Amino acid sequence: MKFKNRYSSVACNRTTEALDWGQDGLIYFGACHSIVVFDPKFHGSSKIIRTLCGHKARVNTVKKLHNVPSLPEAIDLVSGSDDTNCLLWSSQNLENPKRYTLKGHSKAVTQVEAIYLGDRLVVATGSADSTVKLWKLDGEEFVCFQTVDLKTGYCFALKFFKLPGSESSMLACAMDNDLIHLLAESGEQYVLVDKLKGHTDWVRGLDCVQEDGDLLLASASQDSFIRLWRISQREQVQVKKSFEEFSVDEDIVLEEKIFSISVDGKQFHYALALESVLQGHEGWVYGVNFNRQGDKLNLLSSSIDKTLTIWTPSDSGVWFESVRVGEVGGASLGFYGGKFSPDSKSIIGHGFQGSLHLWHQDVDNGGIWKPGTIIGGHFEAVRDLAWDPEGRFVMTVSADQTTRIHAAWSRSAGDDEAVTWHEIARPQVHGYDMQCLCMLSRYRFASGAEEKIVRIFQAPVNFVENLRDLCEVKDDPEGDVILKTTPKGASVPSLGLSNKAVYSIEEETSNTKHVKDIYPEHYFIPTKLESPPSEETLMQNTLWPEMQKLYGHGYEIYALASTHDGHFVASASRATSAEHARILVWNTSNWKIQQKLDAHQLTVTQLAFSPDDRSLLAVSRDRTLSVFENKEPRGAVCDFQLVTHTDKRTSVHARIIWCCDWSHDSVHFASGSRDGKVVLWGREETQYKACSVLEMKGESVTAVAFGPTKVADDRYMVAVGLEKGVIQLYGVLQQEWKLLITIDEFCGHHLTVKRLAFRPSSEKMQLASCGEDNFVRIYDIC
Repeated sequence: MKFKNRYSSVACNRTTEALDWGQDGLIYFGACHSIVVFDPKFHGSSKIIRTLCGHKARVNTVKKLHNVPSLPEAIDLVSGSDDTNCLLWSSQNLENPKRYTLKGHSKAVTQVEAIYLGDRLVVATGSADSTVKLWKLDGEEFVCFQTVDLKTGYCFALKFFKLPGSESSMLACAMDNDLIHLLAESGEQYVLVDKLKGHTDWVRGLDCVQEDGDLLLASASQDSFIRLWRISQREQVQVKKSFEEFSVDEDIVLEEKIFSISVDGKQFHYALALESVLQGHEGWVYGVNFNRQGDKLNLLSSSIDKTLTIWTPSDSGVWFESVRVGEVGGASLGFYGGKFSPDSKSIIGHGFQGSLHLWHQDVDNGGIWKPGTIIGGHFEAVRDLAWDPEGRFVMTVSADQTTRIHAAWSRSAGDDEAVTWHEIARPQVHGYDMQCLCMLSRYRFASGAEEKIVRIFQAPVNFVENLRDLCEVKDDPEGDVILKTTPKGASVPSLGLSNKAVYSIEEETSNTKHVKDIYPEHYFIPTKLESPPSEETLMQNTLWPEMQKLYGHGYEIYALASTHDGHFVASASRATSAEHARILVWNTSNWKIQQKLDAHQLTVTQLAFSPDDRSLLAVSRDRTLSVFENKEPRGAVCDFQLVTHTDKRTSVHARIIWCCDWSHDSVHFASGSRDGKVVLWGREETQYKACSVLEMKGESVTAVAFGPTKVADDRYMVAVGLEKGVIQLYGVLQQEWKLLITIDEFCGHHLTVKRLAFRPSSEKMQLASCGEDNFVRIYDIC
């Protein structure tokens, strides 16, 4: 049995240097503790193709090296993390990349930079411990050959470049005192030769490019300005003239600073001057990136003012704004960074909420920049997921306070390999961290957050129309009803938490004001999607109206489950007593509490209805589980009675029980706990008893799911998710647990697996997973 990673979804880490675009055409960005390799041109769409794991904390900075020598296993990728380490990667072989670890900092590594000087690699790392360290290869290991003590200072950006006319290099360091320190290579050390003054706030981004034999250094600052500095070689040190000494025919030039370096006993002189100041952004400028398209030089700047700007020099040398894109709507706070593609025909920006924004230049249509297809993802832990009853999409909730829908984009190519998954809607953007959800039907769901309310949502007309177009949904009777009876969309009023229905769209008036300015509380624009939506559309125009709030719990909602016919919803909250650990069963026809089920003393961690809707299973932090049976399954009668409740004598688990799930035939269920045990339970007379136990010593089981059918040898398939992020698939027959597949951290998760669920009603077997590492993944099992 084999598996294939069909889909991965995650957001970029929210730091300024977390993303880079390599010469190989792939995009590399930090996602939680890992580095994601992203192909923006995968079969005309986009897809995450690989995950590189090695760090033990958030990845702050990722740099893809240029001009890498043609050497076996040459280092071409550098990353820095909150784990105090810098990793050097040889990523030519993405399946098994070689890496080096640079250890020496006492706090988070926030900046990394590297340069090849011939075949020699020099690496610089900046850290929150107020030092910049320089590293080189000594034998088989990298060693620190210099530490620059910043006292109590902090380095915001680093940039290496080669000085023209010599084999020497220079390192520019942007400091927290508005200055840029220039350190030139002198022998085996880097020495301070000058400080660039001019910015009035912190410098957050640096980049450098060769231009007409000189160097052009760009600096981006929180003062909203970009400064361009020119470094030119001089044959000899020129004596400054006073203004009176210039003749009439001589040009008056900007003031230059001269510095000199010695290389192998030879003196080299350089002039440093301010070339230009670029003004156009209205907020902090976080990053700059040079790129050359033929003979034309371009500079990309990214700002918190929600725009990316391309600057181009005119024939007279004056820089002007040639392209401006962005202006992200909703609650976004702009861009942390932006990069050019190697061919300069695409740009990507990563936003405040980890979102990616891609634009391609349409050369055949006047060079217009158009949005490209991108992936979306959560930027905090993903805590729960659920498939719709027909398996056409999967819904997820996260601590980033959003609910998202992921679906396959059906294209007419007919190539299964070319089918890509994308985020197609964001039904709920909340004010509390999300915790759990359950699907009542394809177009209705319930969600719970760190509040005492269960919220019920129903899809609007615009979502049904777009789902049918993007996913080729044809047989859809529930959708037909929605198209006739429900609102067109939803919006969130100012200072509100509830999505309000929008039934009609006001037309724009004859003046120049936009409808969103006239009706700010009803800003919803129906969008007909021909491709997966952009971040702007997801944030503003894919909300679902909230149809009901359920009040009854005394503490934050922790677990939800619904019957497969959608008649009943069970909910549980955080609890430290039997009173608050009570499970509430709601009738979805009138949204009233039908029953209150008592069995546990502490928080119920997961709920699950059996596929025949006859039984309700609950597992708890109190190390016990309970099963309630309904005398009238699949009907409007709600009469659940406790038939099984484990105690110290009958319970197999000795620690918190985190997860549970029913087999597809409702005959067995499984439970998993912190003690590393997965227990298969079966009915014996009037109660459920343990049939078989899988012991995984030293592990903590956090997620479990039964496959939709039996596999070879009449075995049940059981997927097990672990706290360390690994997913294992077993075939279970009586007392025998046979390991079929192991999905390690490179294809699975590198932090706790929170939920697993097999896709229902599908020709191929697919498994969805989510975890504390912000990832949502879907696997093909064959």
